[in-house]
Amino acid sequence: MPDSVPRPAATTGANERSLEEDLRQLAEDARALAIAEIAYQKSRAAYAGQEVRSIGLLGMLAAALVFFALMALTVGLVISLAPLITPWGATAVVFAGLLVAAGICALLALRTWKRMMAMLSGDTE
Repeated sequence: MPDSVPRPAATTGANERSLEEDLRQLAEDARALAIAEIAYQKSRAAYAGQEVRSIGLLGMLAAALVFFALMALTVGLVISLAPLITPWGATAVVFAGLLVAAGICALLALRTWKRMMAMLSGDTE
């Protein structure tokens, strides 16, 4: 090429640098990117930790409120059934109903557990 024709900047800089300088620059860039990525992941983990704590506290509060709501329902059922049958009979009916509901939930949980274990172990039954 004659000297009067300007060369692109990329080829001009490439001719002036050596392979060693390029590799050194590449290593520096990779190190800087790795440090930035680690800082980014640390900040994501810190954020997730704070949010998980909040979610856990709200979940525990929700579970406690559901528990008290179910207790209110249970007491309400006993009180409302007491005039129809004796207070002891109302207590027995509500108790039996709660045991049946708990048994159904336990059977469903057991069936789900068995299905999950079969899926994870690779059984095709």
